[in-house]
Amino acid sequence: MTDEARPPLPPFTTETAAQKARAAENAWNSRDPAKVSLAYTPDSRWRNRTDFLQGRDQIRTFLGRKWAKELDYRLIKEVWDFRENRIAVRFAYEHHDIEGRWFRSYGNELWEFDAHGLMARRVASINDLPIAEVDRLFHWPSGARPLDHPGLSELDL
Repeated sequence: MTDEARPPLPPFTTETAAQKARAAENAWNSRDPAKVSLAYTPDSRWRNRTDFLQGRDQIRTFLGRKWAKELDYRLIKEVWDFRENRIAVRFAYEHHDIEGRWFRSYGNELWEFDAHGLMARRVASINDLPIAEVDRLFHWPSGARPLDHPGLSELDL
């Protein structure tokens, strides 16, 4: 594992906060727990719904479980606000379970970064909405969202 700097670095601007959010979105859409975990400090602290995690090992394990049950996962993040070394984002993601039931999950995340641009703290609140497959809005191929695909605001989410 590496603890190299992860630009953009704080303090954030409108442009660099948006770059950081898009980089996080792209990483999560890879559904690669090992890759994603490297964006966090070795002792990063998380609250994800009612799960409390600390450290990359717990983050990797959590993400592996998440993506094993949240199939065909597609995520969009959008900056809500930022200040110095903190960014608040809102997000939505779609996935289905093993039985083929589709969901859209909505949430907010609060991020705090160290001086090297690694996320030291993540607090996420998330709500799930069952949706019909015909109501899906995120249809790009697996991986990063295409640059021309609408974001949350354009989708009125």
